[in-house]
Amino acid sequence: MVSERYSVPRRPELYWGIKRLTTRGRTAGARQGVGNMITVWGEGRGFRVVWLLEEMGIRYRLRPVDLLAGVEKDAEFLAVNPASFIPAIQDGDVTMVESIAIMEYLMARYGPTQLAPDPHDAAFPAYQQFLHLGEAGLAASIYFVVGARNCAPEAQRKNWSAGHAERVFQSRRGLLTRQLARSPYLAGETFTAADISVTYALELTPRAGGVALGEAERAYVARTSGREAYKRAMDTCQATKAWAARTAGR
Repeated sequence: MVSERYSVPRRPELYWGIKRLTTRGRTAGARQGVGNMITVWGEGRGFRVVWLLEEMGIRYRLRPVDLLAGVEKDAEFLAVNPASFIPAIQDGDVTMVESIAIMEYLMARYGPTQLAPDPHDAAFPAYQQFLHLGEAGLAASIYFVVGARNCAPEAQRKNWSAGHAERVFQSRRGLLTRQLARSPYLAGETFTAADISVTYALELTPRAGGVALGEAERAYVARTSGREAYKRAMDTCQATKAWAARTAGR
């Protein structure tokens, strides 16, 4: 592991970046015949990607991207993603953005893996649904609530759009709680990448969105975050870890 001193951005709930280069995992694709080390650019939703890589035992490095410091100053990152949002990955000649798409790519490229059920498996429909619900239904909705409550002028923090985003979040949340009443994980009895997707959203919600989790959701997050790969991912994503410590108990 190579590291330098790092500093946590002022609002890590929106923009997570660290002043550290971290290399973790076993040799990427040693059994696949692939020699490239995967580079993950930025934390935030990049935590999902790092956690997945830890679960799969794939070698990677985490490259900091500090959006608050001014991404226009980071020419190296802008060459990777001119749209200037995180995360992004580089895997040899492949460059990708969007955390769920990246996860699907990695599982397809370096699988098979139990984190992604076979399409003919009875668990596959629920897996596919919650893999995407974790972002499209939960994290994307609560993101706008987070932005309004943390960044908007005081008079606009409860604006109509933020309220609507929270209502969308709550409606999708109902699907989640119903599923957790049926099984310990979202695709059934086995942990999958869908749980990585949704756990990220559920951890973001109370820390920055001001929405408390229910008992079943808290128990679920305790199960998923108790995994060794999650703990290793948190040790790698130091800004995320520091933010989680500061907001514990919310």
